[in-house]
Amino acid sequence: MTVVSNSYVETSSRALVLREAFESGRLVKVAGAHDGLSARLAMEAGFDAVWASGLEISAAQGLPDVSLLGMAEYLAGATAMQQAVSIPVVADCDTGFGGSLNAAYTMRRYEGAGVAGICIEDKIFPKRNSFLDAGQKLLETDEFGSKLEAAKKAQARSETLLIARTEAFICGMGVDEALRRCHQYVDAGADAVLVHSKSAEAGEVVSFMRQWQHRAPVVIVPTTYADFSVQEAQEAGISMVIYANQGMRASVKAVRDTWAVVLAEGSTASVEPHIATVKDIFSLSGIDHWLGDDK
Repeated sequence: MTVVSNSYVETSSRALVLREAFESGRLVKVAGAHDGLSARLAMEAGFDAVWASGLEISAAQGLPDVSLLGMAEYLAGATAMQQAVSIPVVADCDTGFGGSLNAAYTMRRYEGAGVAGICIEDKIFPKRNSFLDAGQKLLETDEFGSKLEAAKKAQARSETLLIARTEAFICGMGVDEALRRCHQYVDAGADAVLVHSKSAEAGEVVSFMRQWQHRAPVVIVPTTYADFSVQEAQEAGISMVIYANQGMRASVKAVRDTWAVVLAEGSTASVEPHIATVKDIFSLSGIDHWLGDDK
């Protein structure tokens, strides 16, 4: 594997990659990550971009995704990802970490770190993860629109993406409410909308797309409707698919299984052929780039 230093990749060009994909109709496939290594694995696999996942960053610190961490911790995670890869990083910024002023500051700090885009959701702060059954409450659309306007006004580079995420389906509201909110969010300056659903089927997002009229690119996160393929997404007119947490979930299972074997057998002998080598870790961490001048 060849590690690309981000010093050779203009950060503004990464956002342009996403905008050009949206304009051309090419579906953008995005993988969730929580640090530089997981972001680099996503790039190595061939994903178009990295999602700096709020759930993953929280879980990596042994904490639930319920607004316990602040912007500093999430920004540090996104910055590490941005510096580790040469593909765009889109940051999950929850509610913008507060009110309109916080949303503006969020845009300024993340954009300053070189992140290609930020995503802000229309929940009330402090938020709870969308897959928790209780405590899901939304802001009024006018108030959230003001948040988006503040973030857009604070934006320094025209290429940077502002994605407005609606949790209307998460809160049991119908397609009409999701459409109403997203239309207003685009009017407020959102460059794209993320329509989130925890249904076991893709029916909610497909119904949304049939009535959306393609005013702006649409992003989905098919965590619960996992059989919805990228081909079906493209046929529906969706612009970006985010696999937001599967990488971490795969890692958790692999580590659990590995340690169970080690403890049961009293050595690592039987697991060694099935895990990454130390040399592979050196490669992933960019050893040749950092020590090249010393050879």
